[in-house]
Amino acid sequence: MTTLTNPPGPAKTPGPVDVHQELYGARLPSWGPRAVLGGAVVVAAALYVLAGVNVMLAALIVFAISLLLPVWSVVVEGRRKATDRLVTVLVTSSFVLAMFPLFSILYTVITKGTKVLGVDFFTFSMRNVVGEGGGIYHALAGTLLITGAATVISVPIGMFTAIYLVEYADGNRLSRWIRFLVDVMTGIPSIVAGLFAYALFVLFFGEGVRMGIGGSVALSVLMIPVVVRSTEEMLKLVPNELREASYALGVPKWRTVSKVVLPTALAGIVTGITLAIARVIGETAPLLIIAGATDSVNFNLFDGRMASLPVFAYTSVRNPGVPPEFSIDRAWGAALTLLLIVMLLNLIARLVSYYFSPKGER
Repeated sequence: MTTLTNPPGPAKTPGPVDVHQELYGARLPSWGPRAVLGGAVVVAAALYVLAGVNVMLAALIVFAISLLLPVWSVVVEGRRKATDRLVTVLVTSSFVLAMFPLFSILYTVITKGTKVLGVDFFTFSMRNVVGEGGGIYHALAGTLLITGAATVISVPIGMFTAIYLVEYADGNRLSRWIRFLVDVMTGIPSIVAGLFAYALFVLFFGEGVRMGIGGSVALSVLMIPVVVRSTEEMLKLVPNELREASYALGVPKWRTVSKVVLPTALAGIVTGITLAIARVIGETAPLLIIAGATDSVNFNLFDGRMASLPVFAYTSVRNPGVPPEFSIDRAWGAALTLLLIVMLLNLIARLVSYYFSPKGER
């Protein structure tokens, strides 16, 4: 019996399969998030220009329109991917919100402070100046001298304290008390440091004492905890193998610390010290209490009042004189100068950290 079968035909070729879609499901087009964000920015900009809405309201409009992206994602991609996109929108919005005050401060200080910047502004003091003219030479010199003296006081004390805590204390009761006191000092208000320095100098020089070195002592109270903490953390990062190798060669402990441990942690220590200087250089309250204010140049830390940039900016706004606009412009110029100094210190800290760090960490 013969069985008839159909002749084999050509094999059917399956159509093109989107492997990515099979694995991950439907996805929004790649231009979707950019389109939503761009549309939100365009709408907010139009309302800002045409309707006169303020910047904060325009930012809220951008945020509200950006929430359409998770809604669109729910329809196309499903709930799980939409949740991911919602969190992305919230995190990005939080970052922009955190950056907004920073850029606002920078914009305000730069636009208002650049009006008075010039050679005369940095080379003249306010002695016998009424109205237009004058500069911040006396305040700039005072800031550098007071902060420099505070650094000379704070760095040795802070570094030796950190070395004791890491290399010698070995977790004893005294080290725990020192760490507790350092933590307490880290959070004290700057006005308390100024009152402490004033009370200390009153014991030796009587009521009404005003000295630049007193401001240095007040700033050192604020600097020492930062130096201790930063140096301690950097010393902890030094591998114990380096210490053990040094001890195995018969090197005494003090020389191991000075020749092995400290050079290894030098980049982080210098960075911490620089950031500690940047943290106290803008303090106003302690210097206003103990260093005082003056319109003349004073290079002697141990005799008389000494001006500083934060106090100069404060007094210029507090007592602007007549007409007030010149004094207020000088205050903005002093604030911009102080901001530039802080930015320069942070840049130096990063450069030191880069060039002195081990080559493998660059």
